[in-house]
Amino acid sequence: RARIAGRLVLSVAGRLNDRRAGITPQFEARNGYAMTYAVLENCIKCKYTDCVEVCPVDCFYEGENFLVIHPDECIDCGVCEPECPADAIRPDTEPDMEKWVEINRKYAELWPVIVSKKDPLPTAEEYDGKPGKLALLSEKPGEGG
Repeated sequence: RARIAGRLVLSVAGRLNDRRAGITPQFEARNGYAMTYAVLENCIKCKYTDCVEVCPVDCFYEGENFLVIHPDECIDCGVCEPECPADAIRPDTEPDMEKWVEINRKYAELWPVIVSKKDPLPTAEEYDGKPGKLALLSEKPGEGG
């Protein structure tokens, strides 16, 4: 836990210095060296929110049955990844992540921000680990908060 906290402090401090120097997430994206985390399929119909509670920049957005991370707001601190009970958060540097980064981006622009932990969906235990859940993704927004 201490190692993660130290990494977070360094990451946040580094990002603040980057922004002072004019290096924004948008600049990084245009110049090809931005990194982000994304929420994957296993979150669908589970929606554990442990990750939301630890995010230092409030970049999670809530749909009816899924959470997403706004890729332009994520500071790559990594504290959310180990907090997810469904193991549904990965860095975009892993193979085949482009699709999930775009899904996260799309819905982060449409759904409300979520900053507080909530109970998981009643279907969480039943659906955790089931493959092929993308077709079950609801486009409806969540409550946020």
